[in-house]
Amino acid sequence: MHDDYLAITDTVYCYATGLDLRDWALYRSIFTEEVAMDFSAWDQIPPYRIRADDLTENVRVYFAGLDATQHSMTNPRVRIEGDKARCIVYMQAEHFLEDQQPSRRFVIGGYYTDDLVRTADGWKLCAVKLSVLWTRGDRGFMLDAAERGRRRLQQP
Repeated sequence: MHDDYLAITDTVYCYATGLDLRDWALYRSIFTEEVAMDFSAWDQIPPYRIRADDLTENVRVYFAGLDATQHSMTNPRVRIEGDKARCIVYMQAEHFLEDQQPSRRFVIGGYYTDDLVRTADGWKLCAVKLSVLWTRGDRGFMLDAAERGRRRLQQP
């Protein structure tokens, strides 16, 4: 049980590490082939299913437009039932864009509810839900960052 707890929380923490270090191989490695995503509390887009490769590419483009991010996760609560698990973890996600002075910042506070399955390669995320409790800063720059990321990745 303790080994599973550590493996599950490590998988969840790799979500943040992959994003913040722009380590897309690490980020992709924590998901099943298809994943259910629910960020409707943030973006009002209904929950959807997506191939993990497509999710990783979408996130890569989005994060290419940000100058820095830091996702902090704490207080994991893990429930394991056989080869399935749920981890609820508090989060704060800080996003920085230094395209003007002073630099712009946007912070989200809330929690993730992650569903995981045990695979031959270890515990993998099969569903991620973001619940937003509060925000602070310039939310509008997130759209600017997405466009900036697309432009950056199109440059030779």
